[in-house]
Amino acid sequence: MTALEAVAVHLPRHSEPIETAGARIGLTPRQLRLFRRFHGLDQVRLDPDGTLLDLLSGALDALPELLGREHQVRFVLHARSMPVASPYPIDPLSQLLEQRGLTRANAFTVTQQACAVGLLAIDLAGRLLASEPDPDALALVLAGEKTFTRDAQLVPETAIFGEGAAACLVRAAGPRNRVLAYAVRQRADFDGRLAEDAELLARYQREYPDTMAETIGAALDQAGVALDDLALLLPHNVNQVSWKALCRRLGYPLEKVVLDNVPSVGHSFAADAFINLHTATTRGLLHQGDRFLIAASGIGATFSAMVVEH
Repeated sequence: MTALEAVAVHLPRHSEPIETAGARIGLTPRQLRLFRRFHGLDQVRLDPDGTLLDLLSGALDALPELLGREHQVRFVLHARSMPVASPYPIDPLSQLLEQRGLTRANAFTVTQQACAVGLLAIDLAGRLLASEPDPDALALVLAGEKTFTRDAQLVPETAIFGEGAAACLVRAAGPRNRVLAYAVRQRADFDGRLAEDAELLARYQREYPDTMAETIGAALDQAGVALDDLALLLPHNVNQVSWKALCRRLGYPLEKVVLDNVPSVGHSFAADAFINLHTATTRGLLHQGDRFLIAASGIGATFSAMVVEH
């Protein structure tokens, strides 16, 4: 059973108010009021002078569980929301592997599910490790991206991106954070540019709660876990209002949703799941045997949910 052995997070020291980020990408005062007052956003973390390599390196610096075990890492997966992260021939992932002594691992990028791709990477890492004869074999999942274009800084009417990064060590089996279920729903009818198609954006916002709720229900059914049995729900950090509406739709207590990072970090692409798990763990919100659910969605559109036992 796939297990998340260790999770580390890197958040750049620099943060800026959403008004500063909004001015840079051309948001109107009305849009900024919507983000602050309605969506609950305040600041985003950014590293203006840093590179993608710096972001991912920061996450590995915070993962002492990897030290001395680099030879056990068989796979390195970069869970990336954006299809392109850097101009050819720059390859930050290869540079990182070289620096960290991980060149013997099979390394690749996982994309095509936008910000839901982090959960796909965990599932894929577990399936790859299941075929490894060495029970001590590890996979390393990395997440984190630069906000280098306007599309990489904004989900229209929904979220502003930040630059948090995360690193997660995955085992084929283990006692800690065992994956009980993983469900995915893909809606190709939402594929398109939401910033330029008001009708598509409105339909996506209208149908989002039901599709997300259906995906969460599918993961719970697969795990044999009731919604009331969940100790926590770890969301993607798009905004607060969508999770308030979803909790009403599900009948789940809002106070059990880890929304701490929404106002202070920003939506960090596929790293949100790991950032929120790290927050829940360091704050002592999870105890041994607790079941929790990680939820994510990605424009395009992919909805995913994962049930985990702490």
